[in-house]
Amino acid sequence: MKRSRIPLLTTIAVLVFFYLPIFVLIVHSFNASRFSGTWGGFSLRWYQRLMTEREIWQALKNTLIVAVSVTMVSMVLGTLAAFALHRFHGCLQRIHYAIIYTPLVVPDILMGISLLLFFVATGMRLGLTTIFLAHTSFCVSYVAMVVLARLQDFDFSVIEAAQDLGANWWTATWRVLLPLLAPGIAAGGLLSFTLSIDDFVITFFVTGPGATTLPIQIYSMIKHGSPPLINALSTILLVVTFVIVWWAQQLTREEYRHE
Repeated sequence: MKRSRIPLLTTIAVLVFFYLPIFVLIVHSFNASRFSGTWGGFSLRWYQRLMTEREIWQALKNTLIVAVSVTMVSMVLGTLAAFALHRFHGCLQRIHYAIIYTPLVVPDILMGISLLLFFVATGMRLGLTTIFLAHTSFCVSYVAMVVLARLQDFDFSVIEAAQDLGANWWTATWRVLLPLLAPGIAAGGLLSFTLSIDDFVITFFVTGPGATTLPIQIYSMIKHGSPPLINALSTILLVVTFVIVWWAQQLTREEYRHE
């Protein structure tokens, strides 16, 4: 019986659909022409100009400050929330679960407007602080859901064994529970970091003067007609992302070799 080529052709078509625009973006980042419709020759002018754009690098700095701080806080609060949801049950926990789950299903535009109205009503000045609070409000939910899934398959008998051997609750938590939950916590942290960097809709509503993040800056550059700079910036971000992924894979392989 002859094997069908439809699955192979479908896979190739999907890969082309996803990666061809990225390839075109990388190629046009080296285009000397300002307009993507014409090829003006190979040039690094847009990368050179990108290095002098202080607004872009300031926006990147703001984005990283918010993303890192949100990730750290979300990992702590999300882990505590997941542990509470898993260990305790009752009517109060149903309300707690609804509060954690709601940011996952509420549309971003509705959440952004509601947070803006809340910050204005409390008299809080819009800036990096409001962006941090807004991102934390939904990143905690993602970390909690990831860690909760990890806890559902967790064998708590190892905690009891540690306590039988003389460890108190703090020692058992720090030396046994957290290391075993570390993959789930790290996965939730990476997810919240990615969501914080990538968020545009909610950030658009709660940002203020001098607190522009990278997605907002890119949106402003598109409005003012600077696609070559966006291509160069996107290419740099792609290269950095691939390097980080490659480095993480190398660390994982080294750990497996030592084991």
